[in-house]
Amino acid sequence: MNNPPRLAVICTHPIPYYIPVFQLLSKHTLLKVFYTTSRPGAHDKGFHMQLEWDIPLLKGYCHEFLKNDSFRPGTHHFFGTINMGATAAISRFRPDYLLIYGWANHSHFSILRNYQGTIPVLFRGDSNMLRKSSQCFLALRKITLKYIYKHIDIALYTGAENRNYFKYYGLKEHQLIFAPHAIDNDRFSRTSHGPSLRKAIGIDEKEILILFTGKMTRHKNPQLVLETFIDANIPQASLLLVGSGPLAKKLSTKYKHPRIHFLPFQNQSEMPRVYQSCDLFCMPSTHETWGLALNEAMAAAKAVLVSDRVGAATDLVRPDWGMCFKSNDKNDLQNKLRLLTTDRNTLVSMGLQAQKFVREWSFSAQVKSILHALSIQ
Repeated sequence: MNNPPRLAVICTHPIPYYIPVFQLLSKHTLLKVFYTTSRPGAHDKGFHMQLEWDIPLLKGYCHEFLKNDSFRPGTHHFFGTINMGATAAISRFRPDYLLIYGWANHSHFSILRNYQGTIPVLFRGDSNMLRKSSQCFLALRKITLKYIYKHIDIALYTGAENRNYFKYYGLKEHQLIFAPHAIDNDRFSRTSHGPSLRKAIGIDEKEILILFTGKMTRHKNPQLVLETFIDANIPQASLLLVGSGPLAKKLSTKYKHPRIHFLPFQNQSEMPRVYQSCDLFCMPSTHETWGLALNEAMAAAKAVLVSDRVGAATDLVRPDWGMCFKSNDKNDLQNKLRLLTTDRNTLVSMGLQAQKFVREWSFSAQVKSILHALSIQ
């Protein structure tokens, strides 16, 4: 009987969306995750707060936190992770394969270059080409990324836009394996206490509730959905915004309205309840590499209304359960918001179809693809 492959995973820090993947991979491989920046509880610049996740992030798989030698530690800039002892630590583990999450920091890029041609290097990232940029920037980026991606053997792409991105930057068809982006579908689909949340914030059960959730930042674009909701003047609907960040205080002060409600950051254990309280989920981002909140809303059986700059929209949004609007176009968003809020029963039916569809985008499907990538190397 063959020994299970030894898989070293390189990741900046424990992320709730990745932990179930590591736990499942541990059942089929000798896996060790090397974290390059920090332990759980790091300061998150987007949320503007110290994050302490309330679900276990370090159980069920082998891991090691590498010493970060950066003078300015963090994931928000290239030199935020400098791990002088990374190569020695990884080599002691004696991996057969390397799986790296992202390249845009010093350590990850150094590890990519160090192991190229030594062992097969798998890469996981969810970038796309939906963001508008100058021709000069795009030309420089193409040169840079073609050089970077020459160092990997397999790209585990998340969806159609991510696949187009990898092909544009030089990867060949045989180097691309679909590994669907996923969330814990079971946890978000379980019946929760959505009605109790509606009651707590004063929303009638017959009313349509529109939800925005995420970091209160410019690119998440909460201001657009606030202004559009007010202008649309839909009498049977309310709007709930959930999240923290640099814009949170300004928006909650500026947009005081009897049918607009704000809640601060809600931890992982509370999020199923948040989604299940609503009828329509809205993601107005001006750019989103993927947008896993869309997976979460669909798993919670919600209809969706999403900007066309959201990476996941191409794969997940269908007319049977949602719509896309032109990014930052208030008129288009308003028209589609009105169309979707004419009947609550229709939204319920759409949400059930969304839930059925997104079940295929699962952790088990992602792990199956990673194991396939190992087997063909």
